[in-house]
Amino acid sequence: MSDARRGGDPLVRTYVVTGGRSRASRNTFDHITLVVLSESAKYLSRNHLNPEQHVILQTLAHSAQSVAELSALVGQPVSVLRILLADLLESGFISTRQRILDAAAPDRELLEAVLAGLQRL
Repeated sequence: MSDARRGGDPLVRTYVVTGGRSRASRNTFDHITLVVLSESAKYLSRNHLNPEQHVILQTLAHSAQSVAELSALVGQPVSVLRILLADLLESGFISTRQRILDAAAPDRELLEAVLAGLQRL
């Protein structure tokens, strides 16, 4: 099948989806940022959103997703998705949760017991 029948050049399609932008207005989305639908999203008008943003919102209606997972689910490259997500964030449709950086410190007694068990082998 030719490119014309499949929707044309993918680079042109990406340019159209992002409105010609190559960078998000906010650089707050890394691959593991958790994206959730905001509480106010159901009250906001969606008339100005493009079809890709509608798909993103439909996907988030089921559950929160990381940027990487969302990219795979909606079939958009992460670079394009970041631009679309920035627009949705500014419009109030989504919010983000940052990754958890601090894990609970392991219990020293537990680690010593594991070490003792390994030394007996």
